[in-house]
Order: sequence, then C-alpha cells, then structure tokens
Amino acid sequence: MAKKETAASVYRVTEIIGTSKVSWEDAAKTAVETAAKSLRDLRVAEVTKLDMTVDGGKVVAYRARVSLSFKYDA
Repeated sequence: MAKKETAASVYRVTEIIGTSKVSWEDAAKTAVETAAKSLRDLRVAEVTKLDMTVDGGKVVAYRARVSLSFKYDA
C-alpha cells in the first residue's frame, strides 16, 4: 500500500478581547466576527477568560478573552 503524503500546515494563535453590553456570548461572538474581517481561514476560537466591567455596583459590560487560531497561507 502506498502511503499518503500529508501536507504540513502552520497555524498562529493570537489573543483578542471582545466586549458587549449584552452578554459574554455576545462579547466572544463580536471578537471572532471582527477578527474575521481581517484574518482568513480562522480555525478555532477558545474562550480563555471572562470578566465584567462594573460601574456604581452594576455590570455595564461583559468581556471575553478569546484565543483564536488561523492558518498561515502556504
């Protein structure tokens, strides 16, 4: 049997932060959708940290820190 040759790939992982006044889910979605406007071939997004901005004892914004991977062009 002949072996199939596998093409090697290279990916970069970068960290981005999305914000939303609605939810953490919306903050993460905003981060990925904004990054997708300038990065091609996005592969995986992993939420690594969630936090909130508080003002006067009330939550005013949600923040999602996202590790995002994309493939380098060969």
